[in-house]
Amino acid sequence: MKHGGRFTLVLGLTAGCALKGDVRRVELQVQALRVERARADSQHVATVDSVRALLAVVQDRLVAQQAYLIQLRGDVKTDLLAVQQQLVTVQELTGQSQQRLTELRGRLEDQARQPVPTIDTSVGAPAVPVGRSGNPAGPGPEQTYDLAYQQYRASRYATARLGFREFLRLFPTHQRAPDALYFIGESFGGENADSAAAVYQQVVKTYPTSPRAPSALYKLGLLAEQRGDKAAARQHYSRVIGSYSRSPEANLARDKLQRLGR
Repeated sequence: MKHGGRFTLVLGLTAGCALKGDVRRVELQVQALRVERARADSQHVATVDSVRALLAVVQDRLVAQQAYLIQLRGDVKTDLLAVQQQLVTVQELTGQSQQRLTELRGRLEDQARQPVPTIDTSVGAPAVPVGRSGNPAGPGPEQTYDLAYQQYRASRYATARLGFREFLRLFPTHQRAPDALYFIGESFGGENADSAAAVYQQVVKTYPTSPRAPSALYKLGLLAEQRGDKAAARQHYSRVIGSYSRSPEANLARDKLQRLGR
């Protein structure tokens, strides 16, 4: 009986120890699960925070993009308005130029329609200019040139160019032909430097003995300076001094060469 009681007691103690071991293992497993869950929760929170931060960045970019699009839309609208205004200005200028051309042509036609003076055939009477057909001529070279020059003085350059070109067409050998060609170049000065340079070169080539030739050469030097081509500028100034040493432009060219450095 004593041995049976001891066996029962040992068995109970063993079962109790086993039970405690199981409980401990369960507790350790529960603790491990809690740690794992806490870690997972931490990772989840970090992931959520990252997603929120990413969404915030995306939202900021969307807001910035929307603001940019609004600004771009406003800029485009402003540019369109500016283009429309420029088109209106160009149309107005074109209309004015056309009107001035019409006025100039009208003046020339009026001059041509003036009453023909009676030709005095008596001995010693001055000769009356006649055209190629044998009839009294229309506007003479002085009148044609003066009309074009008036347009130039009034800053109506497009109309002036038309008048000067008409003068050169009708009177290519007239003494004022170099002046007419030179002023065509001058009329381009503030609008198209390349066109002005081309006309100045034509003046030098076509009328090398004219007083306008050194002026045109000097202007070519100025245009070269404006575009930053100092070598070409020195070349033009040197030609003025070498070919037209007694011209007023020669002194100006010497000053320019001193400033540029030979």
